[in-house]
Amino acid sequence: MHADDMDLVRDFAANGSEAAFATLVGRHVNLVYSAALRQLGNTHEAEEVAQAVFIILAKKAGSLRRGTILSGWLYQTAQLTAANFHRAALRRQRREQEAFMQFSEQSEPDVSWHRLGPLLEEAMMRLGSKERDAVVLRFFENRTVREVASALGLREDAAQKRVNRATDKLRDYFVRRGVQVSTAALLASIGTHAVQAAPVELGGKIVANAALKGAAGSGSMLTLIKTTLKIMAWTKAKTAIVVGATVLLAAGTATVTVKKIQEHRHYPWQVRNFDTRVLEKVPPQVVIVPTIFPDNESWGSVNGKFLGIGASIKDVVRTTYGKSSARTALSTELPPGKYDFIANLPRGSAEALQKELKRKFGVVGRLETREMDVMLLRVKHGNAPGLRPSTTHRNSSLSNNGNRFSCVNLPLTGLVDYLEYYLEIPVVDQTGLTRRFDMDLQLNEQDWQQRNPATLKQALLDELGLELVPGYEPVEMLVIEKAP
Repeated sequence: MHADDMDLVRDFAANGSEAAFATLVGRHVNLVYSAALRQLGNTHEAEEVAQAVFIILAKKAGSLRRGTILSGWLYQTAQLTAANFHRAALRRQRREQEAFMQFSEQSEPDVSWHRLGPLLEEAMMRLGSKERDAVVLRFFENRTVREVASALGLREDAAQKRVNRATDKLRDYFVRRGVQVSTAALLASIGTHAVQAAPVELGGKIVANAALKGAAGSGSMLTLIKTTLKIMAWTKAKTAIVVGATVLLAAGTATVTVKKIQEHRHYPWQVRNFDTRVLEKVPPQVVIVPTIFPDNESWGSVNGKFLGIGASIKDVVRTTYGKSSARTALSTELPPGKYDFIANLPRGSAEALQKELKRKFGVVGRLETREMDVMLLRVKHGNAPGLRPSTTHRNSSLSNNGNRFSCVNLPLTGLVDYLEYYLEIPVVDQTGLTRRFDMDLQLNEQDWQQRNPATLKQALLDELGLELVPGYEPVEMLVIEKAP
Protein backbone atom coordinates (compact mmCIF):
# COMPACT_ATOMS: atom_id res chain seq x y z
CA MET A 1 0.00 0.00 0.00
CA HIS A 2 1.38 3.42 -0.97
CA ALA A 3 0.99 5.08 2.40
CA ASP A 4 2.47 8.35 1.15
CA ASP A 5 0.15 8.96 -1.83
CA MET A 6 -1.65 11.79 -0.07
CA ASP A 7 1.64 13.21 1.21
CA LEU A 8 2.74 13.52 -2.41
CA VAL A 9 -0.59 15.09 -3.35
CA ARG A 10 -0.23 17.69 -0.58
CA ASP A 11 3.38 18.36 -1.62
CA PHE A 12 2.26 19.04 -5.17
CA ALA A 13 -0.69 21.17 -4.05
CA ALA A 14 1.43 23.27 -1.70
CA ASN A 15 4.73 23.49 -3.58
CA GLY A 16 3.95 22.51 -7.17
CA SER A 17 6.45 19.65 -6.92
CA GLU A 18 6.74 18.03 -10.34
CA ALA A 19 8.75 15.19 -8.82
CA ALA A 20 5.89 14.37 -6.43
CA PHE A 21 3.37 14.47 -9.25
CA ALA A 22 5.55 12.36 -11.54
CA THR A 23 5.76 9.73 -8.80
CA LEU A 24 1.95 9.66 -8.53
CA VAL A 25 1.61 9.33 -12.29
CA GLY A 26 4.13 6.48 -12.36
CA ARG A 27 2.22 4.64 -9.66
CA HIS A 28 -1.29 4.99 -11.05
CA VAL A 29 -1.16 5.68 -14.79
CA ASN A 30 -1.64 2.00 -15.68
CA LEU A 31 -4.79 1.81 -13.53
CA VAL A 32 -6.28 4.97 -15.07
CA TYR A 33 -5.31 4.07 -18.62
CA SER A 34 -6.76 0.55 -18.32
CA ALA A 35 -10.09 1.79 -16.95
CA ALA A 36 -10.41 4.23 -19.85
CA LEU A 37 -9.32 1.66 -22.43
CA ARG A 38 -11.99 -0.82 -21.33
CA GLN A 39 -14.71 1.79 -21.72
CA LEU A 40 -13.58 3.30 -24.99
CA GLY A 41 -11.83 0.41 -26.71
CA ASN A 42 -9.41 2.78 -28.40
CA THR A 43 -5.82 3.35 -27.23
CA HIS A 44 -5.62 6.96 -28.45
CA GLU A 45 -8.87 7.88 -26.73
CA ALA A 46 -7.76 6.09 -23.56
CA GLU A 47 -4.51 8.10 -23.55
CA GLU A 48 -6.47 11.34 -23.90
CA VAL A 49 -8.76 10.40 -21.03
CA ALA A 50 -5.78 9.39 -18.86
CA GLN A 51 -4.19 12.80 -19.43
CA ALA A 52 -7.45 14.51 -18.58
CA VAL A 53 -7.77 12.53 -15.34
CA PHE A 54 -4.35 13.58 -14.08
CA ILE A 55 -4.97 17.19 -15.07
CA ILE A 56 -8.14 17.00 -12.98
CA LEU A 57 -6.03 15.62 -10.11
CA ALA A 58 -3.65 18.56 -10.51
CA LYS A 59 -6.56 20.99 -10.35
CA LYS A 60 -8.22 19.34 -7.36
CA ALA A 61 -5.11 18.29 -5.42
CA GLY A 62 -5.59 21.02 -2.83
CA SER A 63 -9.19 20.02 -2.08
CA LEU A 64 -8.78 16.27 -1.60
CA ARG A 65 -9.47 15.35 2.00
CA ARG A 66 -7.02 13.53 4.22
CA GLY A 67 -7.64 9.79 4.15
CA THR A 68 -8.67 9.71 0.47
CA ILE A 69 -7.84 6.41 -1.21
CA LEU A 70 -6.13 7.98 -4.19
CA SER A 71 -6.27 4.89 -6.41
CA GLY A 72 -10.00 4.62 -5.80
CA TRP A 73 -10.47 8.33 -6.46
CA LEU A 74 -8.46 8.14 -9.69
CA TYR A 75 -10.36 5.06 -10.82
CA GLN A 76 -13.74 6.74 -10.29
CA THR A 77 -12.52 9.90 -12.03
CA ALA A 78 -11.32 7.77 -14.94
CA GLN A 79 -14.77 6.18 -15.18
CA LEU A 80 -16.52 9.56 -15.16
CA THR A 81 -14.14 11.06 -17.69
CA ALA A 82 -14.34 8.10 -20.06
CA ALA A 83 -18.14 8.04 -19.82
CA ASN A 84 -18.17 11.77 -20.56
CA PHE A 85 -15.91 11.20 -23.56
CA HIS A 86 -18.22 8.43 -24.73
CA ARG A 87 -21.32 10.59 -24.56
CA ALA A 88 -19.63 13.15 -26.79
CA ALA A 89 -18.27 10.65 -29.34
CA LEU A 90 -20.91 7.85 -29.19
CA ARG A 91 -18.23 5.23 -29.77
CA ARG A 92 -18.43 2.92 -26.81
CA GLN A 93 -22.01 1.79 -27.43
CA ARG A 94 -21.20 0.48 -30.90
CA ARG A 95 -18.12 -1.39 -29.70
CA GLU A 96 -19.93 -2.98 -26.75
CA GLN A 97 -22.77 -4.04 -29.03
CA GLU A 98 -20.39 -5.67 -31.51
CA ALA A 99 -18.48 -7.41 -28.73
CA PHE A 100 -21.57 -8.63 -26.93
CA MET A 101 -23.15 -10.04 -30.09
CA GLN A 102 -20.38 -12.64 -29.98
CA PHE A 103 -21.18 -13.61 -26.39
CA SER A 104 -22.66 -16.97 -25.51
CA GLU A 105 -24.99 -17.54 -22.60
CA GLN A 106 -23.53 -20.99 -21.98
CA SER A 107 -21.64 -21.48 -18.76
CA GLU A 108 -17.91 -21.93 -19.23
CA PRO A 109 -15.36 -23.04 -16.62
CA ASP A 110 -12.87 -20.48 -17.97
CA VAL A 111 -14.56 -17.23 -19.01
CA SER A 112 -12.31 -15.32 -21.39
CA TRP A 113 -11.44 -11.71 -20.72
CA HIS A 114 -12.92 -10.49 -24.01
CA ARG A 115 -16.35 -11.36 -22.60
CA LEU A 116 -15.82 -9.67 -19.23
CA GLY A 117 -13.72 -6.66 -20.20
CA PRO A 118 -16.36 -4.69 -22.17
CA LEU A 119 -18.80 -4.92 -19.23
CA LEU A 120 -16.42 -4.40 -16.31
CA GLU A 121 -16.64 -0.60 -16.18
CA GLU A 122 -20.44 -0.62 -16.20
CA ALA A 123 -20.38 -3.23 -13.42
CA MET A 124 -17.91 -1.19 -11.34
CA MET A 125 -20.11 1.91 -11.73
CA ARG A 126 -22.91 0.03 -9.96
CA LEU A 127 -20.82 -0.27 -6.79
CA GLY A 128 -20.79 2.32 -4.03
CA SER A 129 -17.59 4.32 -3.58
CA LYS A 130 -16.49 2.30 -0.52
CA GLU A 131 -17.05 -1.01 -2.29
CA ARG A 132 -15.28 0.27 -5.40
CA ASP A 133 -12.27 1.38 -3.32
CA ALA A 134 -12.10 -2.10 -1.79
CA VAL A 135 -12.18 -3.84 -5.19
CA VAL A 136 -9.57 -1.51 -6.71
CA LEU A 137 -7.19 -2.04 -3.79
CA ARG A 138 -7.73 -5.79 -3.50
CA PHE A 139 -7.82 -6.93 -7.12
CA PHE A 140 -6.67 -4.08 -9.37
CA GLU A 141 -3.62 -3.32 -7.21
CA ASN A 142 -3.37 -6.87 -5.79
CA ARG A 143 -3.16 -5.74 -2.15
CA THR A 144 -3.62 -8.14 0.73
CA VAL A 145 -6.74 -8.03 2.87
CA ARG A 146 -4.61 -6.64 5.71
CA GLU A 147 -3.41 -3.78 3.48
CA VAL A 148 -6.97 -3.10 2.31
CA ALA A 149 -8.19 -3.02 5.91
CA SER A 150 -5.40 -0.61 6.88
CA ALA A 151 -6.15 1.72 3.99
CA LEU A 152 -9.88 1.74 4.68
CA GLY A 153 -9.56 1.99 8.45
CA LEU A 154 -11.35 -1.32 9.06
CA ARG A 155 -10.72 -4.56 10.86
CA GLU A 156 -9.57 -7.36 8.56
CA ASP A 157 -12.84 -9.28 8.87
CA ALA A 158 -14.85 -6.14 8.05
CA ALA A 159 -12.63 -5.41 5.05
CA GLN A 160 -13.08 -9.00 3.81
CA LYS A 161 -16.87 -8.69 4.13
CA ARG A 162 -16.83 -5.48 2.13
CA VAL A 163 -14.75 -7.12 -0.59
CA ASN A 164 -17.04 -10.17 -0.65
CA ARG A 165 -20.15 -8.02 -0.85
CA ALA A 166 -18.69 -6.03 -3.75
CA THR A 167 -17.58 -9.12 -5.68
CA ASP A 168 -21.01 -10.72 -5.25
CA LYS A 169 -22.57 -7.62 -6.79
CA LEU A 170 -20.11 -7.72 -9.68
CA ARG A 171 -20.85 -11.38 -10.39
CA ASP A 172 -24.62 -10.80 -10.23
CA TYR A 173 -24.25 -8.02 -12.77
CA PHE A 174 -22.36 -10.24 -15.22
CA VAL A 175 -24.84 -13.09 -14.82
CA ARG A 176 -27.74 -10.74 -15.52
CA ARG A 177 -25.98 -9.70 -18.72
CA GLY A 178 -25.80 -13.31 -19.89
CA VAL A 179 -22.19 -14.09 -18.85
CA GLN A 180 -22.20 -17.10 -16.52
CA VAL A 181 -19.09 -16.86 -14.37
CA SER A 182 -18.07 -18.07 -10.92
CA THR A 183 -16.77 -15.59 -8.37
CA ALA A 184 -13.35 -17.28 -8.40
CA ALA A 185 -13.08 -17.13 -12.20
CA LEU A 186 -14.22 -13.51 -12.24
CA LEU A 187 -11.68 -12.37 -9.66
CA ALA A 188 -8.88 -14.35 -11.29
CA SER A 189 -9.66 -12.73 -14.62
CA ILE A 190 -9.79 -9.23 -13.12
CA GLY A 191 -6.56 -9.77 -11.22
CA THR A 192 -4.78 -10.93 -14.37
CA HIS A 193 -6.14 -8.54 -16.99
CA ALA A 194 -7.68 -5.46 -15.36
CA VAL A 195 -4.52 -3.34 -15.31
CA GLN A 196 -2.47 -3.17 -18.50
CA ALA A 197 0.76 -1.32 -19.14
CA ALA A 198 0.20 2.16 -20.53
CA PRO A 199 2.38 3.38 -23.44
CA VAL A 200 5.84 4.33 -22.17
CA GLU A 201 5.67 7.93 -23.39
CA LEU A 202 2.24 8.59 -21.83
CA GLY A 203 3.61 9.31 -18.34
CA GLY A 204 5.87 12.06 -19.65
CA LYS A 205 3.01 13.67 -21.57
CA ILE A 206 0.79 13.62 -18.50
CA VAL A 207 3.39 15.20 -16.22
CA ALA A 208 4.07 17.96 -18.75
CA ASN A 209 0.40 18.77 -19.31
CA ALA A 210 -0.63 18.44 -15.67
CA ALA A 211 2.12 20.83 -14.55
CA LEU A 212 0.32 23.50 -16.61
CA LYS A 213 -3.06 22.17 -15.41
CA GLY A 214 -4.18 21.67 -18.99
CA ALA A 215 -3.48 25.20 -20.19
CA ALA A 216 -1.62 23.90 -23.23
CA GLY A 217 -4.14 21.17 -24.04
CA SER A 218 -6.29 20.94 -27.15
CA GLY A 219 -9.79 22.39 -27.28
CA SER A 220 -11.39 18.96 -27.05
CA MET A 221 -9.21 18.12 -24.04
CA LEU A 222 -10.20 21.32 -22.22
CA THR A 223 -13.89 20.69 -22.96
CA LEU A 224 -13.60 17.14 -21.65
CA ILE A 225 -11.94 18.34 -18.43
CA LYS A 226 -14.48 21.11 -17.90
CA THR A 227 -17.54 18.90 -18.34
CA THR A 228 -16.08 16.12 -16.20
CA LEU A 229 -15.42 18.58 -13.36
CA LYS A 230 -19.05 19.68 -13.58
CA ILE A 231 -20.22 16.07 -13.36
CA MET A 232 -18.00 15.51 -10.32
CA ALA A 233 -19.34 18.64 -8.65
CA TRP A 234 -22.92 17.56 -9.28
CA THR A 235 -22.26 14.07 -7.92
CA LYS A 236 -20.81 15.59 -4.75
CA ALA A 237 -23.78 17.95 -4.42
CA LYS A 238 -26.26 15.06 -4.68
CA THR A 239 -24.42 13.23 -1.90
CA ALA A 240 -24.55 16.33 0.28
CA ILE A 241 -28.32 16.63 -0.27
CA VAL A 242 -28.92 13.03 0.83
CA VAL A 243 -26.65 13.38 3.89
CA GLY A 244 -28.30 16.66 4.86
CA ALA A 245 -31.77 15.19 4.64
CA THR A 246 -30.69 12.22 6.78
CA VAL A 247 -29.27 14.53 9.47
CA LEU A 248 -32.50 16.56 9.61
CA LEU A 249 -34.59 13.43 10.01
CA ALA A 250 -32.29 11.90 12.64
CA ALA A 251 -32.19 15.10 14.69
CA GLY A 252 -35.96 15.39 14.72
CA THR A 253 -35.81 19.18 14.44
CA ALA A 254 -38.74 19.32 12.05
CA THR A 255 -41.26 17.22 10.21
CA VAL A 256 -39.55 16.73 6.91
CA THR A 257 -40.88 14.85 3.91
CA VAL A 258 -38.02 13.62 1.83
CA LYS A 259 -38.69 11.96 -1.50
CA LYS A 260 -36.53 8.96 -2.15
CA ILE A 261 -33.59 10.02 -4.27
CA GLN A 262 -33.01 7.11 -6.58
CA GLU A 263 -29.72 6.08 -8.02
CA HIS A 264 -31.66 5.53 -11.26
CA ARG A 265 -30.14 7.37 -14.15
CA HIS A 266 -31.76 8.34 -17.42
CA TYR A 267 -30.88 5.50 -19.77
CA PRO A 268 -30.28 6.33 -23.47
CA TRP A 269 -33.23 4.13 -24.52
CA GLN A 270 -35.69 6.00 -22.27
CA VAL A 271 -37.16 8.42 -24.80
CA ARG A 272 -40.66 9.78 -25.26
CA ASN A 273 -40.74 8.94 -28.97
CA PHE A 274 -40.94 5.14 -28.77
CA ASP A 275 -38.77 3.46 -31.41
CA THR A 276 -37.78 -0.21 -31.30
CA ARG A 277 -34.78 0.51 -33.54
CA VAL A 278 -33.00 1.56 -30.34
CA LEU A 279 -32.81 -2.14 -29.42
CA GLU A 280 -29.95 -2.54 -31.90
CA LYS A 281 -28.23 0.71 -30.97
CA VAL A 282 -27.67 0.35 -27.21
CA PRO A 283 -25.53 -2.22 -25.36
CA PRO A 284 -27.31 -5.50 -24.42
CA GLN A 285 -29.01 -5.18 -21.05
CA VAL A 286 -32.04 -6.22 -18.98
CA VAL A 287 -33.52 -3.31 -17.01
CA ILE A 288 -36.88 -2.44 -15.41
CA VAL A 289 -37.09 1.02 -13.81
CA PRO A 290 -39.85 3.48 -12.82
CA THR A 291 -40.95 5.37 -15.89
CA ILE A 292 -39.97 8.95 -16.62
CA PHE A 293 -42.86 9.28 -19.10
CA PRO A 294 -46.00 8.20 -17.16
CA ASP A 295 -48.31 9.73 -19.78
CA ASN A 296 -46.76 7.80 -22.66
CA GLU A 297 -47.66 4.10 -22.96
CA SER A 298 -45.82 2.16 -25.67
CA TRP A 299 -44.19 -1.26 -25.70
CA GLY A 300 -43.42 -4.11 -28.03
CA SER A 301 -40.89 -6.66 -29.23
CA VAL A 302 -38.76 -7.14 -32.33
CA ASN A 303 -36.75 -10.27 -33.14
CA GLY A 304 -37.06 -11.59 -29.60
CA LYS A 305 -35.98 -8.30 -27.96
CA PHE A 306 -38.24 -6.11 -25.81
CA LEU A 307 -38.72 -2.40 -25.18
CA GLY A 308 -41.38 -0.51 -23.27
CA ILE A 309 -42.18 2.97 -21.96
CA GLY A 310 -44.86 3.70 -19.34
CA ALA A 311 -45.99 0.07 -18.96
CA SER A 312 -47.70 -1.55 -15.98
CA ILE A 313 -46.18 -4.68 -14.48
CA LYS A 314 -49.02 -6.67 -16.04
CA ASP A 315 -48.07 -5.28 -19.45
CA VAL A 316 -44.40 -6.15 -18.91
CA VAL A 317 -45.24 -9.74 -17.93
CA ARG A 318 -47.66 -10.40 -20.77
CA THR A 319 -45.31 -8.85 -23.32
CA THR A 320 -42.60 -11.36 -22.41
CA TYR A 321 -45.09 -14.20 -23.10
CA GLY A 322 -46.57 -12.60 -26.23
CA LYS A 323 -50.11 -12.54 -24.82
CA SER A 324 -52.77 -9.86 -25.21
CA SER A 325 -54.53 -8.31 -22.23
CA ALA A 326 -57.62 -10.32 -23.21
CA ARG A 327 -55.64 -13.55 -22.79
CA THR A 328 -54.14 -12.61 -19.41
CA ALA A 329 -55.60 -13.43 -15.98
CA LEU A 330 -54.41 -12.25 -12.57
CA SER A 331 -54.27 -14.43 -9.48
CA THR A 332 -52.36 -11.94 -7.33
CA GLU A 333 -52.23 -8.20 -6.75
CA LEU A 334 -49.50 -6.54 -8.80
CA PRO A 335 -47.27 -3.60 -7.79
CA PRO A 336 -48.76 -0.25 -8.81
CA GLY A 337 -47.10 2.34 -11.01
CA LYS A 338 -45.65 2.37 -14.50
CA TYR A 339 -42.24 1.28 -15.69
CA ASP A 340 -39.80 1.56 -18.55
CA PHE A 341 -38.10 -1.69 -19.54
CA ILE A 342 -35.65 -3.19 -22.01
CA ALA A 343 -34.27 -6.66 -22.72
CA ASN A 344 -32.05 -6.82 -25.78
CA LEU A 345 -29.65 -9.69 -25.20
CA PRO A 346 -28.41 -11.58 -28.28
CA ARG A 347 -30.67 -14.45 -27.22
CA GLY A 348 -32.92 -15.36 -24.30
CA SER A 349 -34.27 -11.85 -23.70
CA ALA A 350 -37.76 -13.07 -22.74
CA GLU A 351 -36.43 -15.51 -20.15
CA ALA A 352 -34.04 -12.89 -18.75
CA LEU A 353 -36.87 -10.35 -18.44
CA GLN A 354 -39.06 -12.93 -16.70
CA LYS A 355 -36.27 -13.65 -14.20
CA GLU A 356 -35.88 -9.91 -13.54
CA LEU A 357 -39.65 -9.60 -12.89
CA LYS A 358 -39.44 -12.47 -10.42
CA ARG A 359 -36.35 -11.05 -8.70
CA LYS A 360 -37.53 -7.47 -8.49
CA PHE A 361 -41.31 -7.81 -8.05
CA GLY A 362 -41.90 -11.41 -6.99
CA VAL A 363 -44.29 -12.25 -9.85
CA VAL A 364 -44.21 -15.01 -12.45
CA GLY A 365 -46.40 -16.15 -15.33
CA ARG A 366 -47.62 -19.59 -16.34
CA LEU A 367 -49.69 -20.79 -19.29
CA GLU A 368 -53.04 -22.53 -18.72
CA THR A 369 -55.76 -23.62 -21.18
CA ARG A 370 -59.31 -22.54 -20.23
CA GLU A 371 -62.73 -22.96 -21.89
CA MET A 372 -64.24 -19.48 -22.23
CA ASP A 373 -66.33 -17.05 -24.22
CA VAL A 374 -64.58 -15.85 -27.37
CA MET A 375 -65.23 -14.13 -30.68
CA LEU A 376 -64.73 -16.26 -33.80
CA LEU A 377 -63.22 -14.55 -36.86
CA ARG A 378 -64.54 -15.98 -40.15
CA VAL A 379 -64.62 -15.11 -43.85
CA LYS A 380 -68.01 -13.72 -44.90
CA HIS A 381 -67.18 -12.78 -48.50
CA GLY A 382 -63.98 -12.57 -50.53
CA ASN A 383 -62.35 -9.82 -52.61
CA ALA A 384 -62.95 -7.14 -49.96
CA PRO A 385 -61.19 -3.85 -50.82
CA GLY A 386 -59.33 -3.57 -47.52
CA LEU A 387 -57.89 -7.11 -47.47
CA ARG A 388 -55.37 -7.60 -50.27
CA PRO A 389 -52.84 -10.45 -50.64
CA SER A 390 -49.46 -8.79 -50.25
CA THR A 391 -47.16 -8.69 -53.27
CA THR A 392 -44.47 -6.53 -51.73
CA HIS A 393 -41.03 -7.72 -50.69
CA ARG A 394 -40.71 -4.91 -48.17
CA ASN A 395 -40.35 -5.58 -44.46
CA SER A 396 -43.59 -5.97 -42.53
CA SER A 397 -45.08 -2.83 -41.01
CA LEU A 398 -48.09 -2.07 -38.85
CA SER A 399 -49.88 1.11 -37.80
CA ASN A 400 -52.53 1.19 -35.09
CA ASN A 401 -53.85 4.43 -33.60
CA GLY A 402 -56.98 2.89 -32.10
CA ASN A 403 -59.34 4.38 -34.68
CA ARG A 404 -57.51 2.81 -37.63
CA PHE A 405 -55.62 -0.41 -38.24
CA SER A 406 -53.40 -0.76 -41.30
CA CYS A 407 -50.51 -3.05 -42.15
CA VAL A 408 -48.30 -4.20 -44.99
CA ASN A 409 -47.14 -7.80 -45.55
CA LEU A 410 -48.56 -9.26 -42.32
CA PRO A 411 -50.53 -12.47 -41.55
CA LEU A 412 -53.96 -12.19 -39.92
CA THR A 413 -52.39 -12.61 -36.48
CA GLY A 414 -51.68 -8.86 -36.50
CA LEU A 415 -55.38 -8.14 -37.06
CA VAL A 416 -56.38 -10.64 -34.36
CA ASP A 417 -54.13 -8.86 -31.85
CA TYR A 418 -55.80 -5.54 -32.72
CA LEU A 419 -59.31 -7.01 -32.38
CA GLU A 420 -58.49 -8.47 -28.95
CA TYR A 421 -57.08 -5.11 -27.89
CA TYR A 422 -60.22 -3.29 -29.04
CA LEU A 423 -62.86 -5.80 -27.85
CA GLU A 424 -61.00 -6.99 -24.71
CA ILE A 425 -62.02 -10.59 -25.39
CA PRO A 426 -60.06 -13.48 -26.97
CA VAL A 427 -60.51 -13.73 -30.74
CA VAL A 428 -60.03 -17.12 -32.45
CA ASP A 429 -59.04 -17.08 -36.13
CA GLN A 430 -61.21 -19.52 -38.12
CA THR A 431 -60.69 -17.91 -41.53
CA GLY A 432 -58.20 -20.48 -42.78
CA LEU A 433 -56.26 -17.65 -44.45
CA THR A 434 -52.53 -18.30 -44.18
CA ARG A 435 -51.11 -15.75 -46.63
CA ARG A 436 -49.70 -12.37 -45.79
CA PHE A 437 -51.93 -9.39 -46.48
CA ASP A 438 -51.99 -5.62 -46.86
CA MET A 439 -54.91 -4.45 -44.71
CA ASP A 440 -56.64 -1.18 -44.02
CA LEU A 441 -59.48 -0.91 -41.49
CA GLN A 442 -60.97 2.54 -40.73
CA LEU A 443 -63.56 2.83 -37.94
CA ASN A 444 -64.55 6.48 -38.52
CA GLU A 445 -65.30 7.10 -34.85
CA GLN A 446 -65.01 10.59 -33.37
CA ASP A 447 -63.63 9.19 -30.12
CA TRP A 448 -62.17 5.70 -30.49
CA GLN A 449 -61.73 5.39 -26.72
CA GLN A 450 -65.53 5.24 -26.44
CA ARG A 451 -65.39 1.82 -28.05
CA ASN A 452 -68.34 0.63 -30.10
CA PRO A 453 -68.12 -3.10 -30.98
CA ALA A 454 -71.00 -2.76 -33.47
CA THR A 455 -69.06 -0.12 -35.44
CA LEU A 456 -65.98 -2.34 -35.50
CA LYS A 457 -67.91 -5.42 -36.68
CA GLN A 458 -69.57 -3.47 -39.49
CA ALA A 459 -66.26 -1.97 -40.66
CA LEU A 460 -64.65 -5.41 -40.51
CA LEU A 461 -67.40 -6.82 -42.73
CA ASP A 462 -67.55 -3.92 -45.22
CA GLU A 463 -63.81 -3.32 -45.64
CA LEU A 464 -62.21 -6.73 -45.02
CA GLY A 465 -65.08 -9.14 -45.76
CA LEU A 466 -64.68 -10.76 -42.32
CA GLU A 467 -67.23 -11.33 -39.58
CA LEU A 468 -67.11 -11.84 -35.83
CA VAL A 469 -69.52 -14.28 -34.17
CA PRO A 470 -69.73 -15.38 -30.51
CA GLY A 471 -68.27 -18.74 -29.54
CA TYR A 472 -67.03 -20.86 -26.64
CA GLU A 473 -63.56 -22.31 -27.17
CA PRO A 474 -60.43 -23.49 -25.29
CA VAL A 475 -57.92 -20.62 -25.06
CA GLU A 476 -54.33 -20.64 -23.82
CA MET A 477 -54.26 -18.00 -21.09
CA LEU A 478 -51.38 -16.39 -19.25
CA VAL A 479 -51.91 -16.53 -15.48
CA ILE A 480 -49.84 -14.03 -13.49
CA GLU A 481 -49.24 -15.11 -9.90
CA LYS A 482 -46.88 -14.72 -6.96
CA ALA A 483 -43.49 -16.31 -7.32
CA PRO A 484 -43.21 -19.56 -5.31
